[in-house]
Amino acid sequence: MSYTSTAVLQDRVAIITGGAGGIGLETAKAMQQHGASVVISDINSARGETVAKELGIKFFPGDLTRSAHVANLANYVLEQHGRIDIAFNNAGIAHSVPAEECTDEQWLKVVNINLNAVFYCCREFGKAMLAQGRGSIINTASMSGLISNNPQPQCAYNAAKAGVIMLTKSLAGEWAKRGVRVNSISPGYINTPMTPRDQIRPDWYELWMKFSPMERIGEPHEIAPAVVFLASDASSFFTGSNLVVDGGYTCW
Repeated sequence: MSYTSTAVLQDRVAIITGGAGGIGLETAKAMQQHGASVVISDINSARGETVAKELGIKFFPGDLTRSAHVANLANYVLEQHGRIDIAFNNAGIAHSVPAEECTDEQWLKVVNINLNAVFYCCREFGKAMLAQGRGSIINTASMSGLISNNPQPQCAYNAAKAGVIMLTKSLAGEWAKRGVRVNSISPGYINTPMTPRDQIRPDWYELWMKFSPMERIGEPHEIAPAVVFLASDASSFFTGSNLVVDGGYTCW
């Protein structure tokens, strides 16, 4: 995917979690090509180091479910660049298990990375932005925070993503007068390592397509422009918004 070099993020510093693959990686490329200095974080250290070397950006490894680690990540970005202008809180996992069979451990694993870690990132990156009086936070929610997916059972994922949408709105209201905008994106089914097209169960995919006006899943590069928009001044009157990018899946 080629992005127009309009430099709409020139001189901005961006941190992207889950930046070693999928939507995070494509967004890192897009932000860099629009002028931003990018730092990525990912739990996959080997992949993160490789991506950082290929793109000529910085990488900070670790587990975002540990709030102390997130504070260290924020400090690292500040030490390296002196500011945080954009935070794309994108790291997440999916797990499908019938609710009555879902263990405490399975529930907490999904909620910890998909919701708790998003809050930790908002809190720590938000502190830097509030001190600056300016910043844009974009959280990765999901259409699963708006609808209950069928046929796969994933109550923990759906609940966590709904929580991200409300967390986004809550922080937007708190921080608007202090110069920090907080928005979320809600992708539909996207061909990422979390949902690889060639590994989706055929019976699930057939049913998904019946509910999808575009009759296909999306690609990571189709999500990145939405994040760049919310990170840029082009969205200066956006805060507390949830931008749905799902090929029309939730319109029926």
